[in-house]
Amino acid sequence: MTHVTLEVSGGVGTIRLDRPPMNALNASIQDRLRELAEEAGRRDDVRAVILYGGEKVFAAGADIKEMREMDHAAMVVRSRALQESFTAVARIPKPVVAAVTGYALGGGCELALCADFRIAAADARLGQPEILLGLIPGAGGTQRLARLIGPSRAKDLIFTGRQVRADEALSIGLVDRVVPAAEVYEQARAWAEKLAQGPALALRAAKESVDAGLETDLETGLTVERTWFAGLFATEDRERGMRSFVEDGPGKATFL
Repeated sequence: MTHVTLEVSGGVGTIRLDRPPMNALNASIQDRLRELAEEAGRRDDVRAVILYGGEKVFAAGADIKEMREMDHAAMVVRSRALQESFTAVARIPKPVVAAVTGYALGGGCELALCADFRIAAADARLGQPEILLGLIPGAGGTQRLARLIGPSRAKDLIFTGRQVRADEALSIGLVDRVVPAAEVYEQARAWAEKLAQGPALALRAAKESVDAGLETDLETGLTVERTWFAGLFATEDRERGMRSFVEDGPGKATFL
């Protein structure tokens, strides 16, 4: 049975987790996530992506029963594949929004961190509870979480393993919008559809410039930005955007 799918319509690709009851992220799901993230990145008919676990739960974490059977040697191999799967999601060169319902814990929270924007249900719970198993996050949680909400807040969540409610997650910047549970996917869809109508190359340039800049010093980041900025002057989208601005006013350009 396929527990992860990519459904495409209207320029939006939805990567859907479907492993009831809690969408536990076993090795098979991790590998499939990587495959579908790479596919979404390649496909011209996918211009924005939604990460979604269904109406009840985003993902409650890794498959602990599967992990318990692994020794050190096995996890040395698996941990690299795990990180590479999540990194593939983070590197999708298109806007990505996580539609978070129910629980996003452990690997589920780490998966949400790979998105550019996070919309959470009012009753959602997020956290990194690995410390309660005698572990630390292994799919990017110690790195992406600290970069997103700052080291002190990240250490609070990682050291204690506590879950945060949606309102606290919003206040610390872990999620970007909180909506009624029934509206999570609809709101994520609206966000994705709006950006799917934008200039694909410019959006890619913006995402890669921000992400690359966070990993380096300011001077290098400015070089990345300058290179992309100048390069976009060779695109049809730039011509369309500027022509529309001059002839029709701002915000009215239509991009292919």
